[in-house]
Amino acid sequence: MAYIDYYKTLGISKNATADDIKKAYRKLARKLHPDLNPGDKEAEKKFKELNEANEVLSNAESRAKYDKYGENWKHGEAHEKAQQQQQHQYSQQDFGGGFSGADFGEGEAYSDFFQSMFGGAGGFGRSSRGSASGKFKGQDVQAELSLSLRDAAETHSQVFDINGKKVRITIPAGVYDGQQIKVGGHGSPGVNGGPNGDLYITFNIKPDADFERSGNDLKAKVPIDLYTAVLGGDVSIKTLGGTVNLKVKPETQNGTTVRLKGKGFPVYKKEGEFGDLFVTYEVKLPTNLNEQQKDLFNQLKNSSL
Repeated sequence: MAYIDYYKTLGISKNATADDIKKAYRKLARKLHPDLNPGDKEAEKKFKELNEANEVLSNAESRAKYDKYGENWKHGEAHEKAQQQQQHQYSQQDFGGGFSGADFGEGEAYSDFFQSMFGGAGGFGRSSRGSASGKFKGQDVQAELSLSLRDAAETHSQVFDINGKKVRITIPAGVYDGQQIKVGGHGSPGVNGGPNGDLYITFNIKPDADFERSGNDLKAKVPIDLYTAVLGGDVSIKTLGGTVNLKVKPETQNGTTVRLKGKGFPVYKKEGEFGDLFVTYEVKLPTNLNEQQKDLFNQLKNSSL
């Protein structure tokens, strides 16, 4: 099987930091996720490749092993044994790091290169499959959940199907786009009695027709007619909690912004705390004026000269 350049898969350099890796993965995962590309086999394939690259490079030990051998990975086992003999030592652990030579699936989720290098199909390190002594943590599972802005503003439950089991989690109000939470022990089963892996959920907050989110604040554009802008009046404003009436001051200019304190987005894990709602007025000019209306505007114009 051919060597796979995981750095190229993620579109990053070999000097990338852990934060760079996380950002690159999240950006591409949102683009390639099967839910956003139904029926697209090529996107599905790239999504699997992306997850594999992230599994290796986001783990410090597995990344070190990958960087150490690179394209010479086929000769890594012989090189490692020679070093061990020189030092008169024999390591009882797989130096592959977080994957520990565990069984990573039936070949669909991971490439032959991955399984050969990190366990489950020979290659480097000794497979823990069938071992009575080594206990290894199960594989972590990555999932992405799309939420509407309004769903993200309310604490609610969601059910995931992980390895054939229904997992119910509570999503706190205030989660933000790209945020990742960890659900301990709900990943793949451990090996030889080891602990289960963890479930990592990344949130994708979809755009909203009425509001734009900025941290814990919300922004909204509200149209008002010329007469209300000039003379003042009332206007109905949508908020996450319902509709409120707002007084418009006389002679309000186009683009004027007012703040509604506490009508913004709930603050994550801070019960009862909210951001603000900033409303920007867009003054709409009248159209299809008749002659009488035009004459009135001309009178107004001449009186102001």
